[in-house]
Amino acid sequence: MTDYQAPQQDFAFLMQDVFDLPTLWASMPEFSEVDGDLAAAVLEEGSKMLSGTVAPLRRLGDSEGAVHTTGGVTLPAAYKEAFAQFTEGGWTSLTSDPTYGGQGMPRSLSIMFEEMMWSSDPSFTLVTALSTGSIKMFSLHGSDALKEKYLPDLIAGNWTGTMCLTEPHSGSDLGIISTKATEGEDGSYEISGTKMFITAGDHDLTENIIHFVLAKLPGADKGTRGISLFLVPKFFVGDDGSIGEANGVTCGSIEHKMGIHASATCVMNFDSAKGWMVGAPGHGLKCMFAMMNDERLGIGLQGQAAMAAAYQSAAAYAKDRLQGRAPTGAVNPDGKADPIIVHPEVRRMLMELKVASEAGRALVIYAATWLDRAKGLQDEEARAHAQGMADLLTPLCKAYLSDQGFDGTVTAQQIFGGHGYVAEWGMEQWVRDTRIAQIYEGSNGIISMDLLGRKTIGTGGALIRQLGEEIATEISASTHAEVMPMAKALQGALDEVLAVTAWAVETAKADKNLVSASAVSYQRMLGSLTFGFMWLKAANVAAAGSSQAAEFDAAKLVCANYYFARSLPQVASFAAQVRLSASGMMDLNLEDFG
Repeated sequence: MTDYQAPQQDFAFLMQDVFDLPTLWASMPEFSEVDGDLAAAVLEEGSKMLSGTVAPLRRLGDSEGAVHTTGGVTLPAAYKEAFAQFTEGGWTSLTSDPTYGGQGMPRSLSIMFEEMMWSSDPSFTLVTALSTGSIKMFSLHGSDALKEKYLPDLIAGNWTGTMCLTEPHSGSDLGIISTKATEGEDGSYEISGTKMFITAGDHDLTENIIHFVLAKLPGADKGTRGISLFLVPKFFVGDDGSIGEANGVTCGSIEHKMGIHASATCVMNFDSAKGWMVGAPGHGLKCMFAMMNDERLGIGLQGQAAMAAAYQSAAAYAKDRLQGRAPTGAVNPDGKADPIIVHPEVRRMLMELKVASEAGRALVIYAATWLDRAKGLQDEEARAHAQGMADLLTPLCKAYLSDQGFDGTVTAQQIFGGHGYVAEWGMEQWVRDTRIAQIYEGSNGIISMDLLGRKTIGTGGALIRQLGEEIATEISASTHAEVMPMAKALQGALDEVLAVTAWAVETAKADKNLVSASAVSYQRMLGSLTFGFMWLKAANVAAAGSSQAAEFDAAKLVCANYYFARSLPQVASFAAQVRLSASGMMDLNLEDFG
């Protein structure tokens, strides 16, 4: 099994040449102290820590898993040691508010560190990922008193956070949750109910766990407007920060899952637990979406990072595995066979993995730059524009990259043949661990419906037109002869997407099935377009000569040409599917299913 190597050269290419992140950061007071040298040092040190400490845990965590007993959940002992090193290095605090001990780093920097985390060990990453999202939400919506009491230890990694939404009878339909909150005389609330599928709901890595729980007050609205949000600690915290007695929060069981075995997915029981409201009554879901949107970008990244790591292993294996002879003649005449990388079918799979993982890496960084702008720009109109772009790209990244990521791990497994199906090489674990990314934080069908319904049709296509303007600007900047055919192809794909979007906005007024029936096809159409956008940006820089080696630039141009020739044409196919709406889907009689 190949040891994971962080894609530092590609990070440098994207950071310095494609997106010029140091200039972007310098334009915003909040990030002005972060320059290219500091960013490179963060990524280099992060790479050393992750490759040396976390990546070796992936196989171990899969075999040992999380264990639930009457005393709670225990993770592999090596996880506890690694988590201590992780927190001591300050890696839990990269983007958090400096007022409470955070480092205030840009999201477009932290997203590269997070890719390395996901590529190292998804189970370990999940312990911190939910904390990062809960910290962001709590920073925005918590009262000053609660933040002063809880945020420093959450940011430092002394405690971790969870989000508790799902109930046994309530998955995506949060309006029907039954967890109750009753106000006490001291301003706290008594929380009673059961939540399930709670990532890192219980573990032994930290001394406390802070749960953010959705619940309903007596007489609250029956729908989502009746949901409030509460902070419920596993252990009570004294005014001096000391850990006190246990609260009425216990883990009833953990799920036995297909993958991510060392991530405890818990059923959490709240038995008259004491909690405190976060945000205003009835605004719980609004508050929680600040966390969910952050997590959704991260889960898209999980898919991309898994594909990137699996590609590394598959490429190394294809160079070493000797089978057959090249169609054009032996390339290893003194050996018993040629390496399988000489076969066009293997090259096809490797090229698909390479171009998808590199485009996905660029896309998620691009999305993060809009989050940075929405937070750091001074002009109100510019911030609103940036937030709109982030709102559009977040569901796209979640659904498209997790779909691509799972498909990519399966492709990488295929390159190994029978060896990919057995545990020895680690490829079947990538397939198992990555499958969940298409399901949690909103299943991809529902996320796609949000993308087409709320973000596209709900805005009259305005956000798509904003994205179209960004793509058109890049097309106009494509002046090198070798890049101009790519720009022309991307213009054709953009015209198709804009036309289909305008059609969908108008047609949805009468066709009530359109959003649900066409959402996934629309998501894949838009994903194919944006991958083309990312490859055109990369090709423009490579054609002009980037700060990287000439061989690196030449390889980028080869990959860009491959994408435009073989993958971008999918836009037209997906566009045709969108226009079909529910045609053929709803015609079969119910009794004919099964």
